[in-house]
Amino acid sequence: QGLYLTRNTEQPSYLASFLDCLWARIIAAILWPLHVLAKKLVYQKIHSAIGISKAGINGGGSLPMHLDKFFEAIGVTVQNGYGLTESSPVVACRRPYCNVIGSIGHPIQHTEFKVVDSETGEVLPPGTRGIVKNPLATKQALDEDGWLDTGDIGWIAPHHLAGRSRRCGGVIVLEGRAKDTIVLSSGENVEPLEIEEAAMRSSLIQQIVVDQRRLAAIIVPNKDEVLQAAKVSSIVDPDAVDLGRDKMTSLLYEELSKWTSECSFQVGPILVVDEPFTIDSGLMTPTMKIRRDQVVAKYKEEIANLYK
Repeated sequence: QGLYLTRNTEQPSYLASFLDCLWARIIAAILWPLHVLAKKLVYQKIHSAIGISKAGINGGGSLPMHLDKFFEAIGVTVQNGYGLTESSPVVACRRPYCNVIGSIGHPIQHTEFKVVDSETGEVLPPGTRGIVKNPLATKQALDEDGWLDTGDIGWIAPHHLAGRSRRCGGVIVLEGRAKDTIVLSSGENVEPLEIEEAAMRSSLIQQIVVDQRRLAAIIVPNKDEVLQAAKVSSIVDPDAVDLGRDKMTSLLYEELSKWTSECSFQVGPILVVDEPFTIDSGLMTPTMKIRRDQVVAKYKEEIANLYK
């Protein structure tokens, strides 16, 4: 349908696009009976459990890709959007006729975006990652040229005349917050959100924060799930009612390594904590976002001990 997201700026040939489309239709035809069967046996139960059967709306930024793909697979159309308080607040959203998964859609009418280099402020071409800016904001938040620095890392999809990405040109993709970016000693930048989202696919991990200064991870485990996994793996006796700290840490590290194996960077040592991050403890915002700096500050000494 021309809604495949890519950062590649090279224009595909019409012949390659035709063959790609033909192959996709063949695969879709082969899988169609399985999809129909799953719709009757599985998807309907999921729709009933989540209370959504056709469509839903999400706001606040790009959904993790695995969630976007999941909802698409079960036939639920998710229209994702993005906005800031300073911009009153919606600035981009996905439309029903151009619902590109992995993105926040096109800018709304009369709204402009640009992506700039974090150090030089130079405007970057489509497909290149940088700081996302838009000009709708209060005077206190504007720069000298009238643009609002959103503080988000992202990129704008390039325009293609043909192929699977022909309808994606101009959609915006967010990949994290600039203030959360970890700069390694080698000068390379790491987006902790990528690692955290991958790790959260594990049923053993309830919450996770990757340290902004180092690639250590602070993990709140799902203790029941961890214990069950330990029993299945014969790490502990089937009748055990608890799991030692060392064994739990080892098991969680293996689990984390498995789920983040495709990420750009791997997490170093991990710190397992018992207390969940909550609003009452000051470790989450009222909108249920983890206060990364507060979590890291609370466990500062424990993190330092991991490197001794």
